[in-house]
Parts: sequence; C-alpha cells; structure tokens
Amino acid sequence: MGIKSAMAGPFMKNSGATELDDFYEIRQECQADVPKTRFKPRAGKTLSARKWKTAFSPDGHLDIAKVLRRIQRGGVHPSIKGEVWEFLLGCFDPNSTYDDRNRLRELRREQYASWKSQCQKLVPIIGKGRIMMTPLAVENCQPADQSSSNDAPEDGAAPSSSNDSSEEAALAEAEAQEKKVKQWKQILYQISLDVLRTDRSLVFYESEINQSKLWDILAIYAWVDEDIGYVQGMSDICSPIALLLENEADAFWCFERAMRKLRENFKCTTNSMGVQQQLSTLSEIIKAVDPKLHQHLEYLDGGQYLFAFRMLMVVFRREFSFVDSLFLWELMWAMEYNPNIFAYYESPDTTGKSIVAKMDEKMLKQYGKFERANVKTGMVDNQSALAVFLAASVLEAKNKRLLKEAKGLDDVANILGDLTGSLDAKKACEEALKLQKKYLKMKKLEG
Repeated sequence: MGIKSAMAGPFMKNSGATELDDFYEIRQECQADVPKTRFKPRAGKTLSARKWKTAFSPDGHLDIAKVLRRIQRGGVHPSIKGEVWEFLLGCFDPNSTYDDRNRLRELRREQYASWKSQCQKLVPIIGKGRIMMTPLAVENCQPADQSSSNDAPEDGAAPSSSNDSSEEAALAEAEAQEKKVKQWKQILYQISLDVLRTDRSLVFYESEINQSKLWDILAIYAWVDEDIGYVQGMSDICSPIALLLENEADAFWCFERAMRKLRENFKCTTNSMGVQQQLSTLSEIIKAVDPKLHQHLEYLDGGQYLFAFRMLMVVFRREFSFVDSLFLWELMWAMEYNPNIFAYYESPDTTGKSIVAKMDEKMLKQYGKFERANVKTGMVDNQSALAVFLAASVLEAKNKRLLKEAKGLDDVANILGDLTGSLDAKKACEEALKLQKKYLKMKKLEG
C-alpha cells in the first residue's frame, strides 16, 4: 500500500493542491514560516513508481545499479520513498527475492513486537497511542521474576564455590538490568518533549497517534541500543521514516539502519562529541582544498569547525525544508550506496570493521558515485562520509562572504544560518562530489 492510499486522511488537500502538498501537508498557521521547497518530481529523472516496479525481476531481484542512476539524477517519488529507502539503508539485499524479503520482514516484526512487549511491561503507556506527558518517578527497577540472591540453598546445604560464582554472576546481571531500566526510564520524558517539537508544521503530527508512533519507535530503540540510548536530534532522523512507512515495525527497522550509518554522530562521552571526528575531517578537507579559508577560520578561533556541528549531527535537516531534506538524504544514500551493506549489517559483529569492497567492474556499477570513488582509491573511512564533503562545499560556496564579512565566530554562524531554504540539494551534492574528487587527487599525490 502506498503512502497516498494508506494516509489519505492527513495528507490530502483541496483539488488545487500540488502533488507534494498531498503527501506532506503543512499546517495552515505554519505555512509562512516553512522554507520554500525546491524539489519537484521530474519525469525522466525522478525514480517513479512505474520505474521502480520495472527494476525488479519476476521473482524479486532488484537491479540496484539502474535504481541508483535514476535516484542520483532526480530523487525518489513520494509514493515509493519508504520502500526505496529500505534498500538504500541496507534493510534488504537487492539480490533477495520477494519471498526472502517477506520472511525477513515477518521475523523483524516479531522481534520488534517482542521488544515492545518487554517495554510495555515496564511502562504500560507504550503502544497505547499516547506519549508520556510527565516524567517517571524512577524507583527500584529490578525485574519481578529475578530470584533473590539471599535465597538459602535447598536442604540447608552449604553453598559450593560454583554456587557462589553463579550467584555473583546472577547478582551482577540483575544490577546491570536494574541500571539499564533506570537509565531508560529517565530518558522517556525527554523523548516526549522532542517528539512534540519535531516537524510540528506537518499535519501528520497533529495526530496523537502519529506522535505516539514516533515516540514508541524512539523509546524502543533506546531500550535496544544501550550504548546510544537516546540523544536529542535522533527524532529529526526518525520522523520522516515514521511518516513514510506505515507499519511501525518496518519504520523501526529502517530507522535502526539509518542509525547504523549515523550512530557515531550521537555517540558522546565525557571527552568527545559524536561528530568530533567528522569535524576534524572537515577541517582537513578545507585545509587541503582552501588553505586561505582554513587559515581565516583558525584566526577566528574556529579551527575546530564547531559551527558545522548541527549540519553533520542531523544531516542538514535544519538547512533544508522538510521535503528538500528527504531529497537530499536519498541523493546522499544513493551516492554512498555499497552493495555489501546488507551482508555487513547482518553480520553478527560489525564493530570496528569496514564494509568489504569488491573491485570488479560489474560490482563497481552497483556502488553509488561517492562510494565508488572511495573504493577505487581505498578511502573507506566512515568519517569521510558525503555529509562532510557536503559541509565543505557549503563553506566553499560562502567563501567570499566568510573571508570578507566574518570578524568573529558569531559572524560565521550568521552567514551559515542564512543557508536555510536557499540551498539546492542536487547542486550541493554535485559540488560535494567535485570536492571529493579534488581532495582524493591531492591525497593521492601526497601518498
């Protein structure tokens, strides 16, 4: 079922509305404040529902190279964005069949239902079509079925050393579980606050049911991913996915795959920010391709490039209108696409590993433009993602103003703040690819 048929109620407008308005209706009182949308589906360039359907073989194999070429030219039509994104983000293998994907989808839905059931036992409001409006009083959260470590051994027998070690292990596990539950409950209200602020200009989020869908997905993700939990900004990533995919479990798994790409952005410690390494890479790129601008920014005490933090953190959600940000993301994901991504994500342990690159020409056609260049040069560092080159291209586009007008970091922030609604997503990606080519060539000469 497509978006239009599944969500006709909240999306349809009067007969004179544009096609995009039908999908992403803006609340009347917010229309004056929403940045102008530049993206429009274009025949012959945008991936249409018909072209998408013909890209599959009779049993369901997807010609991913054909799809990537079309997306990189003109994005994806709103009616099929959700299902296309599932492939771009590595939810499914293009070489799988319809039956393969149906089985996998059912397994994932069952797993999501299991996690949701666990969460509902701890916080019953989950899954009830509402969001939490007041913080929880976090008390002793030890699971009720956890055996007490003070239980006496049967028949009065003295505990053996093996019993001691097993009891210690059980106690440690119970304490870890209690800590996990407490930490998780403490962030649920913050998720609620962010959900209420996220994309509120959209008619879709006037519905409490749709707000709760977003809240449920984020709450359950925070339960599953203990390392990240929830960080402000994740709602901006999840919101479009919750809107595009009708089934909540499917939306969760698509968001989970998006977080695989972006989770380092949200991984903060006492000593570092999530995007710090990307900011460092951005600094290296500007220093290499535009040393004069880099020197000026360093003089302004901006050498750490913290002014680009928001751009990278939520992948330019603030610099583009809602519709244009979706267009930008699918362009980026198509350009970054690696045909090994599904197998990599399904591997039991991907920590610290790189996606294996295959170099034969036939396989290279299945890579996106950006990733293909990385593979050819052996540059597969995740910190050199397209978003970093995109940020560099934005700085380059504002080179003259930054050099002439920026007398301090506030001026830099104001100049970059003027970008909202003025950027062209496709042109920005094209400029990012040019910068990548220039940077890779310089790195090669250095090597």
